[in-house]
Amino acid sequence: MMGAKSPRANGPDIRLVKRDLRRKFRRIRSDMDPQDKAAWDERITANLLRSPRWRRARRVLLFVSKPIEVDTHTLIETALRQGKQVLLPRCLDDCGHMAFFAVQSWEDLTPGLYGLLEPDPERCPKVERFHPGDFCLVPGFAFDGKGYRLGFGKGYYDRFLSRFPGVTAGACYHCCTTRALPHGRYDRPVDYLFTERYVRRLAAPDAPLPKRKER
Repeated sequence: MMGAKSPRANGPDIRLVKRDLRRKFRRIRSDMDPQDKAAWDERITANLLRSPRWRRARRVLLFVSKPIEVDTHTLIETALRQGKQVLLPRCLDDCGHMAFFAVQSWEDLTPGLYGLLEPDPERCPKVERFHPGDFCLVPGFAFDGKGYRLGFGKGYYDRFLSRFPGVTAGACYHCCTTRALPHGRYDRPVDYLFTERYVRRLAAPDAPLPKRKER
């Protein structure tokens, strides 16, 4: 008697598909002209700062960008100047657990688990309760037309977003957006997508997106 079919027999292994997509979008980002990237970072930042959701938020959850990501340094500095409470993530282990801490300056940061700048838990208060008005900027290699993202493969934000009640947004270069990305049943799409070309309020995950007029 033949054994039961593997779940992968009905289609490609989503993990391998995501791995190949990460390689593709990492290459796209690594090959960007530095002047183009700087100009796009500036436009994306301006779009975020003009957003009513950003302006209304008293508390913003951001992250310290890596060189291949949309630069977040200006966002962090502007949020602090605007008197918003700025929360940044710290990886607690290598199993997908992270926590957010309130920071007041760059001096509150220290190299974390992966060598990235993260809040120093000895200086920064940990925040465990979140509210519907909180604004969370979510990192990702790529985003699709429904707001699903291609993360970095560690699962930190997937775990966190499953219980986050606030507004979520992706910041992404237009060349790293795509029509559709593979996603799991429990993946949560972002509510807004900011690129250097447009700001898009995303529909429900299974609803068709309204057509966008080209300028």
